[in-house]
Amino acid sequence: MSTAQIGIIISIVVYLISMLAVGFFASRKTNNVSDFYLGGRKLGPLVTAMSAEASDMSSYLLMGIPGLAYFSGIADAGWTAFGLIVGTYLNWLFVAKRLRNYTAKLNAITLPEYYKERFRDNKNITLLIGAIAIIVFFIPYTASGFAACGKLFSQLFGINYNLAMIISAVIIIGYTTTGGFLAASTTDFIQSIVMSLALLMVVFYGISCVGSVGDVVESTKDLPGFLSVNHTLNNVTNTADSYGIFRKITMFCWGLGYFGMPHILLRFMAIEKPDKLKLSRRVASVWVVLSLAIATILGIVGRAMTNSNVLTSLLDKSDLTSTAKAETLIVVLADHIAQNGLLFALLAGIIIAGILASTMSTADSQLIAASSAVSENIVRDVFKVKLKETTSVFFARATLVVVAVFAVIIAWNPNSSIFNIVSFAWAGFGAVFGPITIMSLFWKRTNLPGAVAGMISGGVMVFIWKYFVRPIGGVWDLYELAPAFALSLIVIVIVSLTTKAPDDNIVKEFEEVKKM
Repeated sequence: MSTAQIGIIISIVVYLISMLAVGFFASRKTNNVSDFYLGGRKLGPLVTAMSAEASDMSSYLLMGIPGLAYFSGIADAGWTAFGLIVGTYLNWLFVAKRLRNYTAKLNAITLPEYYKERFRDNKNITLLIGAIAIIVFFIPYTASGFAACGKLFSQLFGINYNLAMIISAVIIIGYTTTGGFLAASTTDFIQSIVMSLALLMVVFYGISCVGSVGDVVESTKDLPGFLSVNHTLNNVTNTADSYGIFRKITMFCWGLGYFGMPHILLRFMAIEKPDKLKLSRRVASVWVVLSLAIATILGIVGRAMTNSNVLTSLLDKSDLTSTAKAETLIVVLADHIAQNGLLFALLAGIIIAGILASTMSTADSQLIAASSAVSENIVRDVFKVKLKETTSVFFARATLVVVAVFAVIIAWNPNSSIFNIVSFAWAGFGAVFGPITIMSLFWKRTNLPGAVAGMISGGVMVFIWKYFVRPIGGVWDLYELAPAFALSLIVIVIVSLTTKAPDDNIVKEFEEVKKM
């Protein structure tokens, strides 16, 4: 085993042990189901902000965005980042406080439970639809995180993919089952810091290898369309392809997904004091802007390193049709850093830990959300299975393990597509939960039939647009989240206006929350 590998392993082991320790200490504060799934609504503003963003970004921040920028320039990565930044800010600005107050008043600890109580859904229709959507979209989403960890270790150390994936899953399951939501949120806070350090280190290292910021620009300015927001580099023909309005809308629409992400909305519900959300919003917004900007810059710096012959093996002619190889940029850079001695290898280990952090911070939150959908929403509320408090906590942990096992099974194939799963799941959550969350918080006329129709139509349209409309191409080649989100909003309004208005008690409750 080389010195570089030893240094990387030391940093990773220290990091993973730290995450398990956090889970152990958090377990001492987890006494009931509310603690397990919502941390007893005791999160501070900084943990709320950073854990929400860390659970959101996943490996897309350290691998996806830099890979897009490396492969075709700043247009794809830039417009995606812009959409994510706008979506993040608007979600914090409009949704966070009112959702926190509404769910606290209704004593709801999961998103589907909030819909049930908000619309007085005695038949648990919204609860069941929401729980099914979470299971359908979150188990594969979690599987993509396990797969990313497995591929990372397999590529770095040449070990078996399945073994690496299982070890990663066991670590994530370990700290999440012991400490629940509090452990996931606290580790996500730590992981957001590790992710930031990883990005900064590789960017500064890359710039120093090329020479200066001016040298980076000089090395990439002759690539057609590479530094333009209106064009992309075509690696096959070495020409600039037009980046039209529909492509911009498609990438920008990623931001719509934030309004329906259960693992992010849970952070809003869990903060200790609603008046601290302003600080959380500012911290989260600044971090998102900086991290996405640095991730985009990393792709540009990486391409400059290749053009300057600092990196000679990342992209060759066989890789020019896909971003798959380009997404390993940060791994290649970490390995490049590690070759400079043990101290640099330890730093490289922190970078690899950052990639792990980005993946683990999303996977743990997804496990919590999927577990709550099964144990709280389906078993307790739909099937009316009543359990004692201690039994409920045990069942919650057992459910999380079962959900994780299914995710491991899905991730077993090393050739599974991570990006496609994430993209589709993001659209699914955004369309099923986003419109009804917004309308339930801001339009008092929204009623139960409208909520049910909106959730179903949004979810169904994601499938229809993805598999039947978008393949037509041209103007129809639009990210499925946009049309599904719009349809769901329209259906909610039409059905709510053409059916019985909400009861006076529901309207009164809405007005009380509005004044908070």
